Order: sequence, then C-alpha cells, then structure tokens
Amino acid sequence: MPAAMPTAFEQVSVDYLAIAPMLVVVAGALVGVLVEAFAPRALRHTIQVALTVATLLVALVVLAVWSRGHLAITLGGSIAIDGVALFLQGTLLALSVIGVLVMAERFGGVGSDAFTPMGASTPGSAQEDAATRAGYATSEAFPLTLFAVLGMMVFVAANDLITMFVGLEVLSLPLYVMTGLARRRRLLSQEAALKYFLLGAFSSAFFLFGAALLYGYAGSSDLSRISSAIQTNGGDLDGLLLPGVVLTLVGLLFKVGAVPFHSWTPDAYQGAPTPVTGFMAACTKLAAFGAILRLTYVGVEANRFDWRIGVVAVAILTMVVGAVLSVTQTDVKRLLAYSSVAHAGFILVGVLAFSQQAIGGVMFYLMAYGATTIAAFAIVTMVRQDGSEASHLSQWAGLGRNHPVVAGAFAFLLLAFAGIPATSGFMAKFVTFAPAVQSGTSGVVMVVVGVLASAVTAFVYVRLIVLMYFTEPVPGVVALTPSVPSTIAITVGVVVTLVAGVAPSWILQLAGNASTFLL
Repeated sequence: MPAAMPTAFEQVSVDYLAIAPMLVVVAGALVGVLVEAFAPRALRHTIQVALTVATLLVALVVLAVWSRGHLAITLGGSIAIDGVALFLQGTLLALSVIGVLVMAERFGGVGSDAFTPMGASTPGSAQEDAATRAGYATSEAFPLTLFAVLGMMVFVAANDLITMFVGLEVLSLPLYVMTGLARRRRLLSQEAALKYFLLGAFSSAFFLFGAALLYGYAGSSDLSRISSAIQTNGGDLDGLLLPGVVLTLVGLLFKVGAVPFHSWTPDAYQGAPTPVTGFMAACTKLAAFGAILRLTYVGVEANRFDWRIGVVAVAILTMVVGAVLSVTQTDVKRLLAYSSVAHAGFILVGVLAFSQQAIGGVMFYLMAYGATTIAAFAIVTMVRQDGSEASHLSQWAGLGRNHPVVAGAFAFLLLAFAGIPATSGFMAKFVTFAPAVQSGTSGVVMVVVGVLASAVTAFVYVRLIVLMYFTEPVPGVVALTPSVPSTIAITVGVVVTLVAGVAPSWILQLAGNASTFLL
C-alpha cells in the first residue's frame, strides 16, 4: 500500500531559495497589477515593459546563482526543484524575456516610434499613425504574461497532480485573455479566444478526471506515490489506472497541440496578437512538455507498456497531420501553427524513448524551437500592407528584393524549422530522434515517419522562401523597422538558432547534465 499521507498538523518545510525565482515572478506580476491600476495612463506601457523585463531577468539570475544549488522536493512534496525543472524554468524565463521585448513593439502606446517603415523619412509617417491609432496600448498584457510564466514554472516543477492542475490553470487563464487582445482584428481575435477557452476547459476537465482516477488508484496525488502504487499493486485496480493515465495525458497533449487535440491551434495562432502567438507557441509548448516528461517518467513510467502504444499512435498522427495540412495553408500564421503541430509530434518521439539521453534531447529541442519561433513571429509582425499585418502568403511575394535583411532572417528561421544542417532545427531533430532509434521497433517507425514529415514541411518552407526571392514584389507591402527591443529579440533568436546548430556542444552538455528527476 502507498505511504500514508501527511496529516494536516504536520509542519510543511519550504526551501525558499529553491522556489525563489517563482516568488520573484509572482511579486513582479502583483506589482504590475498595481501599476495598471494606479500609474498614469501615458506611462503605463513604459513602466510595465521595464518592470516585466526586470522581473524576468532578476528571476533568471536568482535561478542561476542560488536556486541551482538547492535541489529539493519542497512545499510538502508538491514542488520538485531538480535538474529538469531548473533547465526548463531557466529556458522559460529566457524565452519570456525575448517574447516580452516583441510584445513591447506590438503593444506600444500612441506616440511611440515603433512600426516606422523602412525608408520612412519621419517617425510620424502615415503607416506609424495607422499603427498607433489601431489601439496597441494594451499594457495589461504584461502582468498577464508574468502570471502565465508563473503558471508555466509551477507546471514544469509540479510533483503532484493537484499542483500540476493549479499550474495548468494559472498559465492558461492569462493566455485566454491575451489571445483576445488584438484590437484591429477584434472579431477574429475574440473568436479565437473563445475557442481556445472552451476547448481548454474541456482539456482541463479531462486532466482533472484523470487525476481523480489516479488518486483513487494510488490513494495519493503525489507522482512518486503513484509510481510506488503501480509497482506494488501490479494489475490490481487497472480499471482506474489506465483510464486515469489516458485522461491525464489527454489534458496535457491538448496544451502541446497534438492530434487529435490540435483544433484550437490554427485559430488561436491566427487570431491572437502575433507577439502573443510567438510567446504562446514557444513557452506553452515547453511548459506542457515539461509536465508530460515529469508525469510519464516519474509518475506512470512503470505502467508505460500499457499506454505507450497509444501515445506512439498520437505522435505519428501528429507528425503526419501537421506536415500535410501545412502544405494547404495560405496564411503565414496558420502555416506556422500547423508547423508547430508537426514539431509537437517530433518532440513526442523523444519523450517516448524513455532514456536519460532522450530527456536531454527533448529539453534541447524545446529551447531551440522556442527561440526560433519567437523570432519568426516577431518578423511576421513587421510585414505590413496598408497598416495591417500582411499575413497572406501572396503578400510576401518579392519581399526579399525590397527588404533583403528581413527576408534573409526569416528564410534562415524557416530552414531551422525544416531541420537543415547548420541550424538548431537539424541538431534538435538529431538528438531527439537518436534515442528513439535505440528504443526499439516503435521508435524506429516513429523516426521514419518523422523524417518523411520533415521532408514535407521542408517543401512548405522552401516554397515560401522561393516566393520571397523569385517573384515580383506586391505593391504596398513594406517591412517596418523594428524598435530596439524587437531588434534585440530577433537578433537573439537568430543567433541562438545559428549557435545551437553549429556549436551546440555546451548546450547539449548542460541539458544532459540536467536530465535527472528527484524521486
């Protein structure tokens, strides 16, 4: 039988240095709420950007300096600060910084010098005026981002199902609101937010139902106790165990956009403000896969032969559907959405290898994909026609002739998505697929499907590159000069994509050293 649960009168020990980065983020989020309530409207945007970036950087420094020396299972066993949690939390904070820098561009207030078209003579040009009149002074996005980051940090470190559910809700609710913040495309944005919210509610219900069944099976929501119960009970109570695992995984697979739980992805990606889409695509996927790793490796690994084949089928279906449907897309954001679906399948291949090497490969993939994704969506915000985002593929025709730097950076990021050598995408696929090949026949099958799906998506990306460089430009389409924060974000994304492709050894070593769970 599982160990007895601690009584309500037992003292719960807290290692405050271990959870210090999360405390910094929640403090910054609460201060951001106060700023939104009491700061002068004209200063809110500037204050919120500075506060959010400073909070994330301080949390990252605290994690790197103090928390990494305090590996512990704390808060009554509900939070595990181990190598995996620290690596994923650090990556989340770093990606969130560059995501917020892009949001600072998109949500700039009236009078900012954001969105100045390349070649414009003055900051007060017609295109800039159109952008500032569009109502981008939505400074509430920044405290919402901090709350979402807090939920993600809890999600990847949760050591029991109740805490994992709390992290899931804390990260999800701000994203539902942020998806509906696009004011120029109000109806499309609010429709996307509603779809995301309703389907997200269903996924949360699946997760909670599965968690209840696992609690009924093990007598505890603690992942290590669930694992012990599986090893002790054997085949007893399988009527609770297998449905519980399946339903819990459904709730998590929804967050990564795996097929058949992906239907929210293209609508939410297209309708949300583009910087929010980049943040959501990179950070939510990282957080959800962190939770999947912890659930499958710590909680239900002993029972994996009962449910693994079903998740293998999901991984194969995700890669095929994501690759095939990306071919049919005519909108850049929807194309990247289906691309993210395919990438979710690629990452699942690594998860299902069940080895320490696979954990490191998955974490490297999440880091590389996140940096590339945020930079790609940042570039999408820059391409405009008549003051609106030029997201239709036909509007990108000839962009390389008029704006070679922008088109070149975007082409390089697309090649990384395709997994071309000398980019982070190639190395990420290699270190994720290699452990799967060694895991057995099902792993080999998944890798073969993954390689074929990568070839299909490569055609999609190369087709867009050909469109940008070998067709006539569309009149009126311009690439706007980004502000300094956006320039920094795009530069960091491109540099990380390059460095992780040509000199990845130190990042791989860091991920490999961190690929252990505290049990």
